[in-house]
Amino acid sequence: MLPQAAWRLDADAELWPDEVRIRVERLNLDAASFRQLSDKHAGDGEAVRADVLGIIDGRGKMHNPVTGSGGMLVGTVEEVGPDSSLGLAVGDRIATLVSLTLTPLAVYDGLRTWDGLGEQVPCDGHAILFGRSIAAHLPADLPTELALAVMDVCGAPALTHRVVAKYVAQGRPPVVAVIGGAGKSGSLALAAARRAGAARLIGVVPVPREREARAGPGRADAGVLADARDPVALSEAVTEAGGPADVTVVCVDVPGCEHGAILATAGLGTVVFFSMATSFAAAALGAEGLAADVTLMIGNGYAAGHADFALDVLRESSGARSLFERRVAAHLGAVHPPR
Repeated sequence: MLPQAAWRLDADAELWPDEVRIRVERLNLDAASFRQLSDKHAGDGEAVRADVLGIIDGRGKMHNPVTGSGGMLVGTVEEVGPDSSLGLAVGDRIATLVSLTLTPLAVYDGLRTWDGLGEQVPCDGHAILFGRSIAAHLPADLPTELALAVMDVCGAPALTHRVVAKYVAQGRPPVVAVIGGAGKSGSLALAAARRAGAARLIGVVPVPREREARAGPGRADAGVLADARDPVALSEAVTEAGGPADVTVVCVDVPGCEHGAILATAGLGTVVFFSMATSFAAAALGAEGLAADVTLMIGNGYAAGHADFALDVLRESSGARSLFERRVAAHLGAVHPPR
């Protein structure tokens, strides 16, 4: 079977002719996976660290068996097979743009410098990129941790921009609601929708402090406070803020938000699910049961040029950039090697 569907991968360092070996310096766990692990262990960083290490050792990749998701990584190209077509050279510092759920991975250091309290994981190890894969060179003008955080969610702004631009090209700039608008993917999705010409941006957040942070370039025109797991409350909040939405983008890391997103969307509108916590069966059956004639889209993490596009959006949106910088700084400031 293909590597994402396989339970375990062979993470041996020896390359096949079209492969590339990366010396890993940092992993970035996806938000849904990290939340599940943190909740499972009640925020005990030591236990989270042990669990992640156990997954990698047991499966030869970082593939959370509960959420089915992984993340991505940053490292330096260590060896390139003679038949590789990825355009990489030894010494290149890159971010992989494919999921850790399909990336052979071995850890050398036991993750001992990670406290288990944040999504970014300092790591010494190696990873293998297959012949058909994706990687991007790290930008020279951004700190590694910031670039990694952006590239982890770079599919969201690219597809959001594409969907909104189609509405604009048809002469009907859409109302766009982003559920989880104060998160990483959500803030970039809002900025991308603005860039594409959306008529109105609605950012949905779960707590008051995130609603207050929604102002600024690239952010929402209206910030609404709602629990995305409460379908009626979410729909009413979006409607009161100028909806229903023509385009609803789901960027949350908790399950149970499918029906609210559908209810908040106008007839013949579009719902884009970027959360790995989404149940696509619940979304499809929920739309049917609600008699909602809406297009449901699975947010593909890949789109041509998505990494460069996301980095450009970050550079141009002071609001999104400040959010990313605060999140990265807060995590790095709290990291202490476990005793």
